[in-house]
Amino acid sequence: MPTLAFELFVMGRTRQSLAAIRNLRAYFAEFPDLDYELTIVDVLEQPDRAEESRILATPTLVRLMPLPSLRIIGDLSEKEIVWQTIGLLSDDSARPGSHPNDEGSSHDR
Repeated sequence: MPTLAFELFVMGRTRQSLAAIRNLRAYFAEFPDLDYELTIVDVLEQPDRAEESRILATPTLVRLMPLPSLRIIGDLSEKEIVWQTIGLLSDDSARPGSHPNDEGSSHDR
């Protein structure tokens, strides 16, 4: 069983949906050892899943595990915000893909 589980709700192949999928896959690629499961749900094909999950806008990323569940709405283009929101990056930690001893690994603000 993965330590992280996500559902990404999209609406067809819109520009925003494709951007969200592309961005999320790129972010996860930065962590090749990350144990996660990602399910992509097209609300046009599976409207019942969207209704069950109370999805009101797309794209929406839902973190299912660990609890509590969290949601991010949008194309997921702000990597650090995505990582912070889903709990993989704290304000004082290094950026994903960097090493804590690397220069410049703290957040630029």
